[in-house]
Amino acid sequence: MSRSLQSRTLTVLAATAFAAAVVPVLGAGTASATNGGSCQSATVQYRVDGGDWTSQGGFHAWDSAPGSVEVRLAPGQSVGEGCKYPVSLAEYTTEGPNWNTSGRQTFVEKDTVYLTSADVADAGGAEHTWQKLSVKTPDCYGQIDLYGDDIAYDGKEGEGHGPAPYQPDGVVTPYHLIAAWNGGDKACETGASEPPAPTPSEPAPSTPATPTTPATPTTPASSEPPAEETTPPASSSTPPTTPDVPPAESTPPTSPEPSPSESTPPLAETGAGAPVGTIAGAAAVVLALGAGALFLTRRARRS
Repeated sequence: MSRSLQSRTLTVLAATAFAAAVVPVLGAGTASATNGGSCQSATVQYRVDGGDWTSQGGFHAWDSAPGSVEVRLAPGQSVGEGCKYPVSLAEYTTEGPNWNTSGRQTFVEKDTVYLTSADVADAGGAEHTWQKLSVKTPDCYGQIDLYGDDIAYDGKEGEGHGPAPYQPDGVVTPYHLIAAWNGGDKACETGASEPPAPTPSEPAPSTPATPTTPATPTTPASSEPPAEETTPPASSSTPPTTPDVPPAESTPPTSPEPSPSESTPPLAETGAGAPVGTIAGAAAVVLALGAGALFLTRRARRS
């Protein structure tokens, strides 16, 4: 074999070994990260006293308080297995018969159900049942809220509790409000007891009153009649409502895996089975073959 042919052969062998080692390295650098599916919001329908099903929200004045409300998921929705949607009905006593006069609301009680794919109105084309929520019937000014979560908005702190509604400060809880009802024809009793009447006692000798300076005459009020106080219609400033409610949060695993944040693209994972040892070995072979090829080429040139 000639010297030039020998040199070319060694060079080709070194290049082939290098390519064989580099290809796995480049392939290992590419991995995909996929995000698993999640439950989406769903539309709730309700009805009162056996009426028509509706998703219409807003605040409604009652003639008689709706002590029970039936709920289901609206037809035409695709709800995944395992997805569940909490819906609650809560009762409050208030300081007035509508939202604008409700003042500070006092939580009385709530009832909660969880709707699933079985509660979609036309699921499977079969007749499905719905679920029922019930609370006490208020006997004074009150408000009843239908909303899409399982939190008790009672003004307490801690998990499962939230701020109580308070119209003067614009605290528009519950969140995810679907619909609300106000009414009542009398103020609610606060439970405060009447102070005891004073016990008669011997009158104490009175000190003669000091003559007082006659009051300065006040300027007569404007002749214009005072403006009449009017209550704005409830629909102008009531909290917003929506029939779309979020799914219940799933229980986290015992040892949760860290997940990428929404603002940072997920990192690719090579996994424990990536050929790290093979790659390292191939790199060593490349170095050895390259050094050997260089040595033999120089030797061939000298001879």
